[in-house]
Amino acid sequence: MSQELQPQDWMKQFEPREFQVQEVGVLKYRLLKPADFNPDRTYPLVVFLHGAGERGSDNTAQLKHGMKEFLTPERRNDYPCYVLAPQCPTGKRWVEVDWSASSHSHPEQPSDTLRLVHDLVIEMTTSANVDKRRVYIMGLSMGGYGTWDAIARYPELFAAAIPICGGGDPAVVERYVQLPIWCFHGDRDNAVPVERSRTMIDALKKAGGNPKYTEYEGVGHDSWTATFANPEVYQWLFQQVRRQD
Repeated sequence: MSQELQPQDWMKQFEPREFQVQEVGVLKYRLLKPADFNPDRTYPLVVFLHGAGERGSDNTAQLKHGMKEFLTPERRNDYPCYVLAPQCPTGKRWVEVDWSASSHSHPEQPSDTLRLVHDLVIEMTTSANVDKRRVYIMGLSMGGYGTWDAIARYPELFAAAIPICGGGDPAVVERYVQLPIWCFHGDRDNAVPVERSRTMIDALKKAGGNPKYTEYEGVGHDSWTATFANPEVYQWLFQQVRRQD
């Protein structure tokens, strides 16, 4: 950015909010609205799922990685959009599986937090100026797992997905085989083995899909910094439009 903003300044542009579903719980989240908002038009919605280290109840930690990139003049001017950044509570996960395992099976039911995210997105597509054909989801680490899980449950909801250093169940890729996906992982990742992404990409290709995959040579768990800093990622993402049924 032309002038460096302090965290207390740029974070304020993401409005703190809460969403509640009776008998499920409360989801704290931040919302960035499109620049120069025009009530007569609709805008894309980007859903961002953070990693395990940003869990909590402060409704701030989830902005730590990547979210500042959406505030650069280039992003604000070229890609006006909503950015939804929910916060997963401490002790909860976007998808309740063992991250240390070499594989996992797709849980029958969504986690409470992912269900809340889904319901919030649905609510926004009816109450806000959201373009239903351009709802995107992206996430890193724990959020990468959540991204794979979300598109398996709600493939008709999203126009594209960017899972970063996560993993999913290759047995269910046919549910979203036609969905535009760009996956990222570092080949030296000691937290989430790179094989978790490689397996998903291989399964998608065998099922007839055409996913994009970027593997960073010599990079450990932090495969998100380079991803969020890459202008081509945003160009690709905002080009994706879901077909009308």
